[in-house]
Amino acid sequence: MCGRYILSSPADTVADFFDLPDFPALEPRYNIAPTQEAPIVRSSDEAGGRYAAFARWGLVPSWAEDPAIGNRMINARSESVRSRPSFRDSFRERRCLVPADGFYEWLRRDSVRQPHLFSPVDAPLLAFAGLWDRWTRNQHSFESFTLLTTQANSTVLPIHGRMPVILPREVHDSWLDPDNHDLRQLASLLRPYPAQGIESNPVSTYVNNPANEGTRCLSRDLTDTEAGSMILSNNSAEQKVLKFPGPKGGL
Repeated sequence: MCGRYILSSPADTVADFFDLPDFPALEPRYNIAPTQEAPIVRSSDEAGGRYAAFARWGLVPSWAEDPAIGNRMINARSESVRSRPSFRDSFRERRCLVPADGFYEWLRRDSVRQPHLFSPVDAPLLAFAGLWDRWTRNQHSFESFTLLTTQANSTVLPIHGRMPVILPREVHDSWLDPDNHDLRQLASLLRPYPAQGIESNPVSTYVNNPANEGTRCLSRDLTDTEAGSMILSNNSAEQKVLKFPGPKGGL
C-alpha cells in the first residue's frame, strides 16, 4: 500500500510537468497522509482540458451511506479495480493523476517501523494513477481520491510488496481522457514503474507521526526519539537532508 507521500516542488514545476495552464502556490508538504486534502490533476471537456483540483485522500463512493468508508479506501489494487464496486465506476469515468515528489514505505524490524523515501532519479516529479468521486448528502458535498497500487519493482520490494502505480508522461493523455472507456487498454497501464527510475533512502522516524511536517521528515538522522523511535544509532547528531533531482523549494 501507499500511506504517505510528499509534494514540495514549486508550482511552475508541477504545472510544466503535468501540462497545466497553472497550479496553485502551496506550502511544501513532506508528510501527506490519508484523510487530508491534496491536489489532483484531471481533465474535462467543460474545463477545456487539464486542470488542478483539491480532494480528500480516501475515496468515498457516491453511493456510500457513511463517508467514514473513505478511511479504508486510500488505495485500490490495480488487479481488481475493474470489478470492485467501490472503484469500478470511477475507473471508467473519473480517473486522475496525483502529483508527488516521492512516497514512503516502512520496513518493520522487531517493534520499529523504519521509513524509506522513494523518489525519482531522472524526473522532476512522479504522477500517481488515481481515481476520484464526489459524495453529496443533505447539501454537503466533497470530492475524494484513491491511489492505485501494483506489485513492487525490485527497488521497492526489499521494503514492501506493493507500490503506487506511477504513470510516465507519454500515457497521461490516455489515462485522463474522459472519453477513453477502453478498460483493457487502461488496465494495461497499471504496471510497476521501472526500478531504475526511483531510488530509496532511509529517513527519520519523525515521519511516522502523520501530524509531523517539514523538511525534518527527510532527515538522515535516524535517531529521532521525539517520533517515538526505539532505534539506536552511532550516527552523528548532525542532521542531513536528502537532495532531490530537479528544482525544489517553497511554493
